[in-house]
Amino acid sequence: MIRLQPGLVLALGAALTLQIPLEAQDTATSPNLFPLQNEIARLVGSPGWRGAEWGVLAISLERGDTLVALSSEARLAPASNQKLFTSAAALYHLGPEFRFPTYMLTDGTVRDGILDGNLILYGTGDPAISDRILSGPTEPFREFARALARLGIHTVTGDVIGDASFFEGPSRHPSWNARDLDDWYAAPVSALTFSENVVTLQVRGGEPGTTPQLATDPPGAGILVTNSATTVSGRPSSPVLLVRDGPEGAIELRGEVRSGAGELWRVLTVADPAAYAASVLRHVLAEEGIRMEGSARALGPEETSPVTRANVVAPAFDRGGAAPLRTLAVHYSPPVRELLQVMNKVSHNLYSELFLFAVGRITTGTGSFASGAQALTDYLINVVGVAPGDIYIEDGSGLSRFNRATASSFISLLTHVSETSYADDFWASLPEAGNRRELGRMYQSLAAGNLRAKTGTISRVSALSGVVRGVGGEPILFSILSNNVPSTSTAKSVEDRIGIELASFSRSWGPSEGELARVEYGDYGPRMNPVSEVSEALDASVDAARR
Repeated sequence: MIRLQPGLVLALGAALTLQIPLEAQDTATSPNLFPLQNEIARLVGSPGWRGAEWGVLAISLERGDTLVALSSEARLAPASNQKLFTSAAALYHLGPEFRFPTYMLTDGTVRDGILDGNLILYGTGDPAISDRILSGPTEPFREFARALARLGIHTVTGDVIGDASFFEGPSRHPSWNARDLDDWYAAPVSALTFSENVVTLQVRGGEPGTTPQLATDPPGAGILVTNSATTVSGRPSSPVLLVRDGPEGAIELRGEVRSGAGELWRVLTVADPAAYAASVLRHVLAEEGIRMEGSARALGPEETSPVTRANVVAPAFDRGGAAPLRTLAVHYSPPVRELLQVMNKVSHNLYSELFLFAVGRITTGTGSFASGAQALTDYLINVVGVAPGDIYIEDGSGLSRFNRATASSFISLLTHVSETSYADDFWASLPEAGNRRELGRMYQSLAAGNLRAKTGTISRVSALSGVVRGVGGEPILFSILSNNVPSTSTAKSVEDRIGIELASFSRSWGPSEGELARVEYGDYGPRMNPVSEVSEALDASVDAARR
């Protein structure tokens, strides 16, 4: 459902030394759980790390009983498992079919093919104006050019203005690691997002003694770079470097490039996504034959948006006596259910933060980290039923090291979502084990083609939470969180072995070879797993966990 607000609407050795207690369970009536519990406790303790913290919880969705619980109430950093919270809240508040609109508006008038005024590119949080889903990042802008052509417009006298005022700053969370801010996974959050708010800089040496050639992909990006580099004929005495003091600073190209050495590429986050989008739109319109007399720019913080300030549902605005804004074209994103597949299978941080801001905008009237965190907290406590002390939300992606959640809070979420109308869309967004394009781990095991789960990794943190079916087809919800781990790769080996153990679980604790050979996983189809391959995979996983 969409909540409307005033303003524009977003239309056992190891187990003996383990310091994690196995929580009380009603095992008197389920003695077959003891082997599973002991094995998972052994796996968690197998690396032998001092100071590592683990939280593990697995329950039967069908029966409701707890299969394994190890410190499931410990508040731990969840890394990208945070995206499970954000996904569910987006499906609840936006709905699976919701599409983000991006508007091209004008404050001018048209006469004899001349648009006398500005074009305003207004975003509401679409993350997908890029080549990840579309055929190319400029595809919507070429749609806009065709819309102008249909109106007979061949000249625009004013500027192209990028308007990202639907959301508020900061564009990056203060708790994000400053060393990450040039990288794509820490791109700035903006209501007007283009090409995932990153630009590719291409450097090619010219003739010896000349300045190297510098270009951007996409063209027309409007990125200013001071080029202090030199082309040399022999081996460069200093490497070519792109330097800037922080993600908002000026970019300088330094060093030497060997003539004829080929292109050098570097991907950087952009300082001003709205200005970036406006600049590329202006370039595309010119490429499509429209004469552009003005420049490209973004609204500054001191300027008032003629769109956001209008207290209306759709842009047909009263501007206090000035000429009203006119909608020339609208581009709609793919539906939320498709965007979530990118967000969770790629583990795309920008997508998740844009969803967080959108949920905040819809529920509070403000799109920001603070409003999104509050909206997400309210959803988890009031709708899902998570205990207030079990969670602390800083962002939507899990990039912040200050997020906190318990394994039990993830199980509460997964249990709740399984009973909703959007459950299928939620499960389909999670990576599938054994699928090399999604979650390639646990290949050729009982978990392959069976387990679906969200991964999570930041420094010294690993996580895996989702659903798997046991040998008898029993759906099992699980959450595995680990903090203060010296090796996240080893922690993931432990997660994999736990996932395989859960996939191997049988109430009779002793499945037949026929049961081992085939596991059905709902609508995702059967996956054959010969017993010999399963045995080898289990042995390899145990060995990896011990290392």
